[in-house]
Amino acid sequence: MSLLNIQSELKAPKNQYNSFGKYKYRSTEDILEAVKPLLLKYGCVMIISDSIHEKAGIIFCESLIKFVDKEGKEFFSAASAGIDPNRKGMDIAQSFGSSSSYSRKYALSALFLLDDAKDPDATNTHGKEEKPKLELDSITYEKCRAAYLKDKRNLPLIQEKYEIDAATLKALINEKV
Repeated sequence: MSLLNIQSELKAPKNQYNSFGKYKYRSTEDILEAVKPLLLKYGCVMIISDSIHEKAGIIFCESLIKFVDKEGKEFFSAASAGIDPNRKGMDIAQSFGSSSSYSRKYALSALFLLDDAKDPDATNTHGKEEKPKLELDSITYEKCRAAYLKDKRNLPLIQEKYEIDAATLKALINEKV
């Protein structure tokens, strides 16, 4: 029953911000900070361990979470993350630490049923940037309008490059010289 209580009470907001990817996220530390008072409240303990494995030439960190409630009932959660020892900008210790943190975060998220629907992994475009929205009364709109008026065959190129809502498209097409 303690795990159920913690799962329903735990609030671990996404207070971190990645300025490169422009998204909010929660870190392993955020989850641990939020869960510690609940562990104390319900008389539970949690042990986190990491182990390093290699399969098919891929090195990965597996994090195991052991949760023990006050009655001694044990629950487990595990997650893995690959390790790239040649990751640019990181020495090998940082690469291992990053993978450990990542796998711990996902093992904790699974154990405590944290919703990650809007986490970077769920919204990552994997290099395919979202199209910018074409806004009326913007400089970009004026440039697109001029390109369209110069040659109407530019419309598919404009639509490919920008997200255009129906009202903006109608205004763009109906512009008079």
